Amino acid sequence: MGLALAGAILVVAAVLLPDRAEAQFGLRGGPVGVARFAVGHVIGLSRLRHSRMAVRGGRYRSAALRSQDPRGADRSQLSNPYVMRAALTAQAALAGWQGGRRPQGWWRHPDGSYGWVGPVFWPFAHDDLTNAIIFGDTTSLSLYGYGDIYAALFTPYAATELAAYTVPQGRRARKVPTAETLCEASDTGGLPVERIASAVAPNEAQRTALDELSSAWLAARDTIRTACPAQTPANAAERLGLMRERVEAMIKAIDTMEAPLSKFVGLLNDDQKARLNAVANERRAALASYQSKNADKNDIKNASKNADKNASKDAQAAKACQADYDPVSDENAQRQYEQLIQQQWPAADIATTLNLDEVARARFEVLQDTTLRTMQTLSACPTEPAATPQARLAAVKTRLQTMLQAVGAIADALDDFQTDLSDEQKAGFEAIGPKRGA
Repeated sequence: MGLALAGAILVVAAVLLPDRAEAQFGLRGGPVGVARFAVGHVIGLSRLRHSRMAVRGGRYRSAALRSQDPRGADRSQLSNPYVMRAALTAQAALAGWQGGRRPQGWWRHPDGSYGWVGPVFWPFAHDDLTNAIIFGDTTSLSLYGYGDIYAALFTPYAATELAAYTVPQGRRARKVPTAETLCEASDTGGLPVERIASAVAPNEAQRTALDELSSAWLAARDTIRTACPAQTPANAAERLGLMRERVEAMIKAIDTMEAPLSKFVGLLNDDQKARLNAVANERRAALASYQSKNADKNDIKNASKNADKNASKDAQAAKACQADYDPVSDENAQRQYEQLIQQQWPAADIATTLNLDEVARARFEVLQDTTLRTMQTLSACPTEPAATPQARLAAVKTRLQTMLQAVGAIADALDDFQTDLSDEQKAGFEAIGPKRGA
């Protein structure tokens, strides 16, 4: 209910956000940018609600991260990847956390999974690339953005909690996976070679190219693993640095895949290309069917009751994504929006707690505004995935490059903000996250 309420507030605020909020918060793209951010997250909430409820209900549990693909070694046997992701990352993320019973909303993705697990950013990075490029499923990839950058600035972990992921000690060592273990266990999926071969029936030359592509896919996985943190990040600047290294590794991994993928697809005839592209369509259809069959009983019971509401939300979301969309001003919606931002960015409290002077306050506002702009730059309206693997690869690379630029800009703004801060003030800034997570 909490996530649903937050999503509803975001939609209302986004659709009705007036120009004054744009001036106050400096959001590039103004109300339209925030509207599209909200639309993306609410669609994510709707699409993945059954997965989240399954995790909450305890129907999927894992004793520990295992050295195997948690989604199933044979991807032709479809499991619900969102449920498995949420179950595994929630368990691993909360294993070393002492902040309270319920993690804060900025730390968790709408599907119930976590973008940060201890010091590891984007634990299922390689799997997400495979799903997006081969299967045309960008659901998990699209959830990464503003919230993860915010978590890098204000981590809910205390230093000792983070340390448990790199140097586990005592009794807790049994419960907290090391960063290395987490990186190994979450990124073990390779290219679904046999499924592709079954679809396209390759000849000898095509099979050789497919094997070369598989080798490149594994090399890409190893590239991403090299960006697994070896030590605990001490502060926000180091967390942003780790985030940048991880995204850079993903871009490098894509570069490794690009030429072998083009070579393999280039050897296929038109009929084989159509059958390869059908693999993505079949997966999406199967997943939709899986989620429909496993819908919560209450959802089924109230399906007719909620049908009109869902249709209205879908229409509202579609309207907000139109290029000429202009949100209508509403004072109540503006107050809700400003309250939402104030909850995440208690600027006055931070300034008072850290005893910031006017210059530091101004620099902090720049940091806040720079981070808030990622709501628009890293959140796009839903679109149909590109028809070919090469086009999907290019789209994923563009998305990652946009994220890399955003992280770099925020890192620069953070550096400017902290330039003249004392050690005591810097320590106070680092303590904000753990205090709010308690």
